[in-house]
Amino acid sequence: MRATLPPTGREHLAALARALSSFEAEVWRLESWGRRLAGVLMGGGRLLAAGNGGSAALAQHLTGELVGRYLEDRQAFSALALHAEGPGLTAIANDYGPEEAFARQVRAHGRPGDVLVALSTSGRSPNVLAAAEAARAGGMAAWALTGPAPNPLAELCDEALCVEAAATATIQEVHQVAIHILCSALDREAAR
Repeated sequence: MRATLPPTGREHLAALARALSSFEAEVWRLESWGRRLAGVLMGGGRLLAAGNGGSAALAQHLTGELVGRYLEDRQAFSALALHAEGPGLTAIANDYGPEEAFARQVRAHGRPGDVLVALSTSGRSPNVLAAAEAARAGGMAAWALTGPAPNPLAELCDEALCVEAAATATIQEVHQVAIHILCSALDREAAR
């Protein structure tokens, strides 16, 4: 049996254009998240971000924009990508199991009123689901960036932005745009 070939460049761009077109209806949600997150961070709160693989890279991109800057210089905000602290992550996974890798960190670092951004293209990653459960139990807001709905992560979180696309790459590319829209809205609010 012959494997399905990856899409051509034009097919990839066409899929991305379709996903971005349907995503446009969710821009209001990201701008709302950005405004609310600005209030949390400017009030001394923290953002935690969790994801696996490419979603981990996006989580770290988000936290880097907040600790550093997005476009213009502003104060540094507290933001942690939960996969980025290797020794702690591997110790937790070894001692408590891989499903606890993010959840235990949420319980350690998160405080009521903080925000967790949980990224999962499938919306089914057990360790990301456990992190969202820990955030909700700890009085944090939990926001999800996922692939197509319905999925367990979108249902578990307070709010979710679900990208309607079949390919993981397309979902991650739209999540990257979502992160930049969120950061732009946050920076606009912080500049007021």
